[in-house]
Amino acid sequence: MSLLIKNGRIIDPDTRLDEICNLYIDGDKIVKVEKNLEMDAERVIDASGCYVMPGLIDLHVHLRDPGLTYKEDIETGSLAAAKGGFTTIVAMPNTKPPIDSPDRVSYVHVKAGQCSPIHILQTGCVTRGMKGEEPADIRGMVQAGIPAVTEDGRSVMNARVYKEAMELAKECNIPVFAHCEDINLVHGGCMNEDEHSKAWGLPGITNAVEDVIVARDILLADEVGVPLHLCHCSTKNCYTIVKKAKEEGVQVTAEVCPHHFTLTSEDMVEGDTNYKMNPPLRTKEDLEYLLKGLKEDVFDIISTDHAPHSREEKQNGMKKAPFGIVGLETSVALTITELVKTGIITPMQMAEKMSGNPAKVIHQERKGSLAVGKDADITIIDPDAAYTIEPNTFVSKGKNTPFGGKRVYGRVTYTICGGKVVYQA
Repeated sequence: MSLLIKNGRIIDPDTRLDEICNLYIDGDKIVKVEKNLEMDAERVIDASGCYVMPGLIDLHVHLRDPGLTYKEDIETGSLAAAKGGFTTIVAMPNTKPPIDSPDRVSYVHVKAGQCSPIHILQTGCVTRGMKGEEPADIRGMVQAGIPAVTEDGRSVMNARVYKEAMELAKECNIPVFAHCEDINLVHGGCMNEDEHSKAWGLPGITNAVEDVIVARDILLADEVGVPLHLCHCSTKNCYTIVKKAKEEGVQVTAEVCPHHFTLTSEDMVEGDTNYKMNPPLRTKEDLEYLLKGLKEDVFDIISTDHAPHSREEKQNGMKKAPFGIVGLETSVALTITELVKTGIITPMQMAEKMSGNPAKVIHQERKGSLAVGKDADITIIDPDAAYTIEPNTFVSKGKNTPFGGKRVYGRVTYTICGGKVVYQA
């Protein structure tokens, strides 16, 4: 199929193009990008007033499949992603059972091929069964197509085992994704430790829980020489440590999630578990450092940490309810509202952090770009469309979000994957 996208603001972090142009697709490839381009096409999309970006890539998604499909599954998660503007998502392996073998990787990739309109890449566990005792079959899982290993949901506390797994990842030319949480410091915490947790009589989670492991993982990865990607950074010290590591040439990338750059513990409503996430919502000072890091490109990636749960689970009170919120369908709007409209980042930085840089982390050379010859994965966004977030309209099975009722700007109008329109507002 041929497709002509007209009059859109082409924002390409690969070629640095930021101009009103026309873009022509034939089949699954981008064929021409020019001003005033006229081509006969089977379909024409007028993108006037819209951003045209490389298809968005989310490095941090929980699809809950296999084993926890009452929360989400590959089909519903991929449809939510398409609605959110994502053409590629990277699934976390903390399923039931965990994805720690080639067969389990293949299960996800085969099922995705049958029911997903977008690209799904399944990561593998760092250790067998996520038990932290011995490395998983990393070589076998790489052959089955994993783009990275991660123990997301926990840290590998045994540094020797973790280093051994890092060495395998390096040998296989894949990055390690790190969830940074010292389990010995958590003590049953369910929100940030501050005056709010004390006032509500809830156990708190200090910044050191995250910072100690951020520092350890950077030191280990640097010693091994493996690329390290830090998931859901949330603290002031994380900014400082990552900045220093980058200045010293360490291969480290770091992501921030929209909830962490939008909300603080001051925004929490007592007893509302839609504000319970891990890492927790931090202080205003932490948030300011996250914004600073996004502006300066210390934090190079925006990911969602999409974590759907059932309504019943989230009704168990702050101490017992699971951590996590959904994010695939709100990420674009929160990024535009909180970062682009406020001038903290430019539209080009948004395209870098949500497409170009994620593509580089997972070695997807044909994605994250609108250059001629690249894959026709494209997201069209109306940055001025204003609306109210309504969780009951989410495609995801999960409705667990603190953003219900929030007024935002930025609506995905089209998601195009492999040259096909897979979502249209």
